[in-house]
Amino acid sequence: MTAAELRRDLGARNLVWAERLAHEVTYGRSPCVIHAGQEDGSHGNFLAGSWRRIQARLPWRRRLEKAYTAGKRVARSGDRWRGELEAATSSDALLMNVFCFPGLLRRAGVVRLLGVDAGLVPRFGERAGLPFITGATDRTEMDMRLGDLLVEAKLTETGFQTARPGLVARYRDLDVCFEREELPRTATGEFQSYQLVRGVLAAYAMDCRFAVILDGRRTDLIERWFEVLRAVRGSDLRSRLQMVSWQELAGVSPGRMRRFLADKYGIEAG
Repeated sequence: MTAAELRRDLGARNLVWAERLAHEVTYGRSPCVIHAGQEDGSHGNFLAGSWRRIQARLPWRRRLEKAYTAGKRVARSGDRWRGELEAATSSDALLMNVFCFPGLLRRAGVVRLLGVDAGLVPRFGERAGLPFITGATDRTEMDMRLGDLLVEAKLTETGFQTARPGLVARYRDLDVCFEREELPRTATGEFQSYQLVRGVLAAYAMDCRFAVILDGRRTDLIERWFEVLRAVRGSDLRSRLQMVSWQELAGVSPGRMRRFLADKYGIEAG
């Protein structure tokens, strides 16, 4: 399934999901459902249990302040402020729906799948320190940190970004972590999967592990992951890298979460 196909599928599913809930729909060939807060204090884009925990914890609640950049493609766009995590296609919203759910990180299957200790508290928008050759540091943002695990989450994104060779060459540990010539590039010479490259560099510099969580239907993103993995030098570093699918997480989640993921995202336990 391509990014465009998944966006269309999510649009159709979320129109059904939001039928009796406050919501908006963007203009365009692949309309996106923008959910809103409800009169009872809940939110159409979030599981009730996850939403209550997000509201109760200030660092988590601050993630909701990210603005929705396509807000002008909504009728009456000036009526209210819209957040990125209100969009049905938001991978950050999916990540928080899952990992803020009560008791999820105490489930044996979840902690075993991720290789983390039970009961950890997620940190979203974690700043990683990637040293440059100059001695300065790139404070790149990771979507989540769980103990020693750094996480990049994807859903409908078209890829992992590209970067000019000069940007990638700035990193002190590039040739320690990678066979540079093996890293995938575009036809014009740009490095592909820049976010994955930075994730691996962050894991090395911070003595952590790195995981990408993506939809198992996105074979294009899975291929990008293995392209980068093949360029990693050394079995020790490679052993600290992991790909996890939302489908795998659904398989070890409680029933309410599994139904939510299946109905709203088309993510079936696998």
